[in-house]
Amino acid sequence: MSHRAIHTDHAPAALGPYSQAIAVPLGDREILFLAGQISLVPSTGELLDGPVGEQVEQVMKNLQAVLEAAGSGFDRVVKTTIFLQSMDDFGAVNEVYGRYFGEVPPARATVAVSGLPKGVRVEIEAVAYR
Repeated sequence: MSHRAIHTDHAPAALGPYSQAIAVPLGDREILFLAGQISLVPSTGELLDGPVGEQVEQVMKNLQAVLEAAGSGFDRVVKTTIFLQSMDDFGAVNEVYGRYFGEVPPARATVAVSGLPKGVRVEIEAVAYR
């Protein structure tokens, strides 16, 4: 069995030649590599460009939709990478992000970048399993 693409209409469509997620078999499980999500609203295709906390909330909803489409959830996320346009947003991002994870949050890297797609302030990618 080879890797497979995960797709859901409940998360934004890819903005380029990539999949929302890829599932790779590993024994009786699959490792899930989720593409970075930004604050696009899937039902409208519009960008939510309000305060960073609102952007993160939409990003997390988008990640949740992809995880669910793959048969997984936030309790099975083992690694995330957060890309921030400004480290000044670190605290506000943590406040929203932390509500999605239980007692054992995933490993994480947070990186400041000079720009993100569509000028958003935050993008988050994840690795999970099912």
